[in-house]
Amino acid sequence: MKNFKEKADLIWKVADLLRGDYKQSDYGKVILPMTVLRRLDCILKPTKQKVLDYLPKVESLKEGVIDIALNKIAGHNFHNRSAFDFDRIVADPNNVAANLRNYIHGFSTSAREIIEYFNFDDHIDRMDDPKADILFRVVKSFQEIDLSDMDSMEMGYTFEELIRKFAEQSNETAGEHFTPREIIRLMVNLLFIEDMEMLTIEGIVKTLYDPTAGTGGMLSGGEQYVKELNPKAELKVFGQEINPESYAICKADMLIKGQNPSNIKFGNTLSNDQLTEEQFDYQISNPPFGVDWKKVEKLIKAEANKKGMDGRFGAGLPRINDGSLLFLQHMISKMKPNGSRIAIVFNGSPLFSGAAESGESNIRKWIIENDWLEAIVALPDQLFYNTGISTYIWIVTNHKSTERKGKVQLINATGTGADSLHETTLQKGNRFWQKMDRSLGNKRKKIIENGSEKGIGFITNLYGNFEENQFVKILPNAFFGYWRITVEQPLRDEKGKVVKAKGKPKPDASLRDYENIPFLVKTQDPASPFRKQTIEEYFDAEVKPHLPDAWIDHSKTKIGYEINFTKYFYEFKPLRSLKDIKADILALEEKTLEMEKYILE
Repeated sequence: MKNFKEKADLIWKVADLLRGDYKQSDYGKVILPMTVLRRLDCILKPTKQKVLDYLPKVESLKEGVIDIALNKIAGHNFHNRSAFDFDRIVADPNNVAANLRNYIHGFSTSAREIIEYFNFDDHIDRMDDPKADILFRVVKSFQEIDLSDMDSMEMGYTFEELIRKFAEQSNETAGEHFTPREIIRLMVNLLFIEDMEMLTIEGIVKTLYDPTAGTGGMLSGGEQYVKELNPKAELKVFGQEINPESYAICKADMLIKGQNPSNIKFGNTLSNDQLTEEQFDYQISNPPFGVDWKKVEKLIKAEANKKGMDGRFGAGLPRINDGSLLFLQHMISKMKPNGSRIAIVFNGSPLFSGAAESGESNIRKWIIENDWLEAIVALPDQLFYNTGISTYIWIVTNHKSTERKGKVQLINATGTGADSLHETTLQKGNRFWQKMDRSLGNKRKKIIENGSEKGIGFITNLYGNFEENQFVKILPNAFFGYWRITVEQPLRDEKGKVVKAKGKPKPDASLRDYENIPFLVKTQDPASPFRKQTIEEYFDAEVKPHLPDAWIDHSKTKIGYEINFTKYFYEFKPLRSLKDIKADILALEEKTLEMEKYILE
């Protein structure tokens, strides 16, 4: 990715021209649309003159017909019919503003609409103002940057690196993040692995959707994977994005690659789904971590109350400060009845937040009891640019293979715990991530990308092999369910006598307690590693011996579901002996004394 880094640095240097006339937080309002324009300009350059030569033959026709004809001449889904390009604009430094506007207006409708989302026209005036007088220098700087020698993946990296830098300047929240490409690669591996044979069929056509499309990185990653697997396959991509700059970049990327840019929609997916009638074969998403949904609360609650299970949010509503599970419910509503697969990345909250029968717990219950949760992969921390928190990839499908039915596969790919405590058949130590030579924001680690014995390849194989080992647990769906019971004890008067009402002991609210009773318990029998238990069995064994007068208020019993990932992979590590600790302390003291002598001498 050397080319990407060089280009990103060159573009970032152009931002220095804006210093003094723009706040640092506003640099992106100029640099991003200019990068898109220059990218389009470089792509169209080889056929630019052919388009201009053909224009007189069709310019009297309707706009839509002109677009179709000139797009064909340009060899892309877009064209530019203006007499200007970046070379000709800088050749006339006295009329840069007028010529740049003429150039932008010369794009075909689909491309011109993309530029409009940047509201760039206002910035042309601002940069052309005599007080600033920087428009020519900005255009000239971009004209000197060649973006024709970059593929879509490198260009995607470039945009995301620029946006990351602008986000840092703006002090945006950790929830505003982008998905590193190695995580996208792992996600698409897991998304498509079960359908590898089908995807190699010549002429196969499938759809991929991202409800939080960003700049289109996940859609591009999915498309690239399928093309590598089968050049004659077609993956039609769809998405929706709420940020206008990211939306414009995503749409431009789709336009350049020959996808249908009208499949990318603008707006809030949760409150204004613009693909309401669509269902998709595959879905992939990285929704914002821990971002509240208060702004759209009324609309979402209204839909949930009105449509119930016929709508998107009938299973439950999570707490207002984290809408992650709303996105997953939205995606489940877009699964095809004959089978769809979803890959979505979350922080830890959706695994366990919320008590029994809370919104989060009810959503987990709905997903697990419908046998849709196929796998969860725990990733290392410090993988994302703007947040260092640990993350998890969920794989959800309504078409599990026979061997996976009724089960959930958990993969610990954190590179801690089991990985560091056990020697594997291949080597000892971390197999999942490596430290980066240079941190990018909060991103200090990278999932290893090469080979089948480490990183992406190793995780993909763990998933595909579907066998338990120190990295993998395969658990029945019911393992994640539990009863939340209310344990009461009798109220006693000053003499210690039980107070009764209607012949029954009155409960003492101050002594009230709660117990979570798992549906299943582990056994020592390898052939039947789990067995069902009852509330009464647990109560008699675990509570009664200690509280003989206690009873259960069954009217308050609730059902909950949670996924306690850390507990399932916990490995006891014996404490070090006092002798070893003492030896280490004495060694440190001796070393300190030696250093003191060296300094004093």
